[in-house]
Amino acid sequence: MEKRKIEIMDTTLRDGEQTSGVSFSAAEKLTIAQLLLEELNIDRIEIASARVSEGEFQAVKGITSWAEERGYIERIEVLTFVDGGVSIDWMKKAGAKVQNLLTKGSMNHLTHQLKKTPEQHFSEIAQIIVLAKENNIETNVYLEDWSNGMRNSPDYVFQFLDFLATQPIKRVLLPDTLGVLIPSLTFEFISKIRAKYPNIHFDFHAHNDYDLSVANVMEAIKAGINGLHVTVNGMGERAGNAPLESTVAVINDYLPQVNINVKETSLYSVSKLVETFTGYRIPANKPIVGDNVFTQTAGIHADGDNKNNLYFNDLLPERFGRKRKYALGKTSGKANIEKNLQELGLKLNNEDLKLVTQRIIELGDKKETVTKEDLPYIISDVLDSHTYEEKITINSYMLVHSKGMRPSTTLSLNLNGEIIEENAQGDGQFDAFMNALSKIYKSKKLTLPKLIDYAVRIPPGSSSDALCETIITWVNNGKEFKTRGLDSDQTVAAIIATQKMLNIIT
Repeated sequence: MEKRKIEIMDTTLRDGEQTSGVSFSAAEKLTIAQLLLEELNIDRIEIASARVSEGEFQAVKGITSWAEERGYIERIEVLTFVDGGVSIDWMKKAGAKVQNLLTKGSMNHLTHQLKKTPEQHFSEIAQIIVLAKENNIETNVYLEDWSNGMRNSPDYVFQFLDFLATQPIKRVLLPDTLGVLIPSLTFEFISKIRAKYPNIHFDFHAHNDYDLSVANVMEAIKAGINGLHVTVNGMGERAGNAPLESTVAVINDYLPQVNINVKETSLYSVSKLVETFTGYRIPANKPIVGDNVFTQTAGIHADGDNKNNLYFNDLLPERFGRKRKYALGKTSGKANIEKNLQELGLKLNNEDLKLVTQRIIELGDKKETVTKEDLPYIISDVLDSHTYEEKITINSYMLVHSKGMRPSTTLSLNLNGEIIEENAQGDGQFDAFMNALSKIYKSKKLTLPKLIDYAVRIPPGSSSDALCETIITWVNNGKEFKTRGLDSDQTVAAIIATQKMLNIIT
């Protein structure tokens, strides 16, 4: 059976820009328009509202000039108004060829906002449509507040559609302007309209106020809709619009009777670019494009993935230009760690793997983030810790650093079974720690090695704030040796490295 084609119209640059605090520059609008049409292969894009500002005019002019050269001009749309032709004149100057005319789709809006009769409104709309045709501008018509119109004044909606059926327009756009629909109502309302007007092209424009936009999109398709309006990352005023990325995924996986042109593999890269341009951050758990949605945290899931992909579903990250990750933290099991080790080309025996797993769990209990790039450092730290017998331990310490006062440290040391406390000041926190330690060793007539180098580094490429490695070079009896400490705090890491040194020289 031949699949039914669904048009996708992206309105990120118009409705998406109505997100609170978001404003695209002309260059950003052009870049996003180019990506939507050429990278994602979106059928149509709505790029602006007419008459908004000089900056908006220049942005539209830049996009239409580019689109004209590339043969995309019929895919560029602008929101216009019933304003006696002012919007049409604006469009002509901006080079746009398709208007989405905003009209009143509910009696409530018509009566209280315009204070006009249906006949007056229809007459003014007809004049705009004629004027557009005379200027070679194609017309689509938005029925603003259509969903409330179907709930509260359906007779008016059908009267309006009867009128539009006589007009030379291309599409009727049905917006759930206030996000009031649930799936059952979406299916009911669109089914009624499709049954009565089978030859009109209808678009559905979902809002996400009840977090039902994608569910409503699915029902609109089942009811026979011809086109859908979406935005990248679900941007838009209030709770936003139906998100492009989720809409595409659910259509491709659960609505085999229809066909769309959007390229899935470019969804993530475009999503991240829009995030950068807008500063409108994508929640980490947002489907398809969120940072965490292809990250397995529980060790049992990684184990299942090793055993015939037991925890995979159809949303494979590669579809969207992404990769699956296995989080490292307090819920990590050996399988999670093995998955990350595989990517690094590393392999550990079972005993060492247990030790590394325990260290990662300890970091997770401290609410630290551990990344794949941290693993070599953790392995080095864990394996290094078992090359000597631990006879000396630092029981506790207090580091104090206040403005206008020298840093100080109070230290409690277990030296071969004896608990010794000491306090000292220094030029920095670690210097104060070493001075307190020197006092203890001098009291026992013991000598500490000389510190000759101190280096701090983080895993290259890691965005984690979990770990830094402090590497200290010591000289003892004329011989140099290094010890390493690993922690989220570089001073604590240095203290860990120092404790290793104390046990090595014992």
